[in-house]
Amino acid sequence: MKFGKRLKQQIEQSLPGWRDYFLSYKDLKKLVRLISSASPPLECGKAEAEFVCLLNDEIDKFNSFFMEQEEDFIIHHKELQQRIEKVMENGIEKDYKEELAKIRKDIVNFHGEMVLLMNYSNINYTGLAKILKKYDKRTGGVLRLPFIQKVLEQPFFTTDLISKLIKECENTLDSVFPPSVSDAGTLRGEKEALALAGEGIFQNTVAALLTMQEMRRGSSTHSHFSLPPLKFPDSDILHTLQILPPIQIP
Repeated sequence: MKFGKRLKQQIEQSLPGWRDYFLSYKDLKKLVRLISSASPPLECGKAEAEFVCLLNDEIDKFNSFFMEQEEDFIIHHKELQQRIEKVMENGIEKDYKEELAKIRKDIVNFHGEMVLLMNYSNINYTGLAKILKKYDKRTGGVLRLPFIQKVLEQPFFTTDLISKLIKECENTLDSVFPPSVSDAGTLRGEKEALALAGEGIFQNTVAALLTMQEMRRGSSTHSHFSLPPLKFPDSDILHTLQILPPIQIP
């Protein structure tokens, strides 16, 4: 699948409020074509300056959105931990079960949103690398290497904190809601429970995981600009999402 189609698909599968914050790939492609076909040096220089300006605007957009989501996730993670502690300390059996069910649903949704943010970082980085490769190839320029070095230092590319929160979220699910998986039938039931608990975000999360895995898979075109192969944590929730075929959510 060509990257433009993959990006369009990912935008459609993302959360509605996120869709304006992805890479403006079509606009960048148009500028690359304009630059490569420009003959007067002045026009070419103006188009290239516009291209670099748009790239910088895109990075600013990614950073602002990513840092805002990251801040919200930190707050939400703390709130979930406090809710769990409160239920464990004060819950009456009936209220205890009801509140834990609500918390479990919120954790699954929260986990899904964080996976989507990881995917947001991956696909926008990949898009920048691809458009810069296209620019250098068509114009004979050398923007790709210095610009990617700049990108690697940007907040939207630095996903260590989100990875840590995802792992903590999975540990919470494993410890507070330990799975009971003894065979394939029970495993499917666990997946269906996760799907229903996470509602619509479940399918988006699965799509994001598959996209990240595909983009990070080694290939004959792998280079130092490529993302490293994706290594999923050894967690029950991700393992459950990966090993079974998709189910239909009514």
